[in-house]
Amino acid sequence: MDLTGSQRIEAPRDEVWRALNDPEVLRQCIPGCQELTQASPTEFTAKVVLKIGPMKATFAGSVTLSELEPPSGCVITGEGQGGVAGFAKGGAKVWLVEEEAATILNYEAQAKVGGKIAQLGARLIDSTAKKLAGEFFGAFGRAVAPQAAPEADEAAAQ
Repeated sequence: MDLTGSQRIEAPRDEVWRALNDPEVLRQCIPGCQELTQASPTEFTAKVVLKIGPMKATFAGSVTLSELEPPSGCVITGEGQGGVAGFAKGGAKVWLVEEEAATILNYEAQAKVGGKIAQLGARLIDSTAKKLAGEFFGAFGRAVAPQAAPEADEAAAQ
């Protein structure tokens, strides 16, 4: 499954970069995140509860940041195990572009799932992934630039 998109964040690029590397900001923004711990400057461990269609599973996994080009972008790779539900792994290239006083966060992501989750079907998994990405980036935009969030949400709704 491939996912691409962008999110306009009403904050300077340096501020967006710092937030992308802040475990507390990420924990608040990742849907279903119960814990996120920074093991090193480029490695995190996480516990996330997700509902995909009729299935609810707790995933324990790791996330690694590589190809760091502060404050322009990085590559994020991760994998998680959901017990009998299966596994998920993938990666994303993220790059930040300054646009006046705002930042455009662009991403290209790929994900692979296996086990019982994969049996739910590609359409359900794709729609859930898009929904979760939208929730993450919406929450991230509000966390980084809370005063601009209502305008951004209105623009996204149109």
